[in-house]
Amino acid sequence: MTEPTPAPISLLSDCGSCFGLCCVALPFAAGADFAVNKPAGTPCRNLQSDFGCGIHAKLRDSGFPGCTVYDCFGAGQRVSQVTFGGRSWREAPEDTRRMADVFPVVRQLHELLWYLTEALTYEPARPVHAELRRALAETDRLAAGTPAEILAVDVPAHRQQVSELLLKASELVRAAVPRRKEHRGADLFGARLRGADLRGANLRGALLVAADLAGADLRMADLIGADLRDADLAGADLTDALFLTQAQLNAARGDAASKLPPGLTRPGHWATTAPAGTAPAPADRRGPRKPNPGRSGRSGGTAGRPRRR
Repeated sequence: MTEPTPAPISLLSDCGSCFGLCCVALPFAAGADFAVNKPAGTPCRNLQSDFGCGIHAKLRDSGFPGCTVYDCFGAGQRVSQVTFGGRSWREAPEDTRRMADVFPVVRQLHELLWYLTEALTYEPARPVHAELRRALAETDRLAAGTPAEILAVDVPAHRQQVSELLLKASELVRAAVPRRKEHRGADLFGARLRGADLRGANLRGALLVAADLAGADLRMADLIGADLRDADLAGADLTDALFLTQAQLNAARGDAASKLPPGLTRPGHWATTAPAGTAPAPADRRGPRKPNPGRSGRSGGTAGRPRRR
């Protein structure tokens, strides 16, 4: 008998149900991604009394592009509303440090939940579906603990176990592509890959910052953890890219001809036109991507995460 797939808490960020935890818990350093320095556990200067961002509509123009490519995968509302029972760090300042410590742990676990949920939609990975379901249930259990239990989780060890399982799923799916390229963890900073055939390629954890991937065929390529900051995806075909996240797209550049997987949206800063002679890809009106148990033919990777920008 097939085991039922666990149904973990929502993996879509709901900032309205969070207390701005990412704006408090996480540190950032002044540079290309952030306009100022901010230590961990200190509220961002742009965080408002209602926990909204005062410059949300103009983050890139204000020197905070790093904020536009961050995704907590629903960890914010879980920590706010479940772990700490709906009481904010402003109401309970004595809990601010614990919230700031717990949030990044749950965020990592929720990212793993996202990838595991995705992997369960890949029909070719059916031989490992039972293992994926068990890993999903265990990861959700760890994220549902008390603050003390969450802080005691050995995240690197758990991530490694999930990574090995997701790699099995990835290989099962990509086996359909002959002569696929191996670029796992490769340094492809600024690489000239325009029009490259990267179907089924292993790009897990690859450094693709500022890489020219315009017109590249990335169907069924494993992109888990790949750093796509400022990568040029104009006209690239990402239709069946494995484990591609909205955060990765938000960090890259593309245009109207870039082909995206169902459920992912074209970032607002991407070019709205395609180069002459290129047919624009159909507009995606389906909203933020949500792992869909009905999808098939895709698979997963290192459980490595997109680097924070």
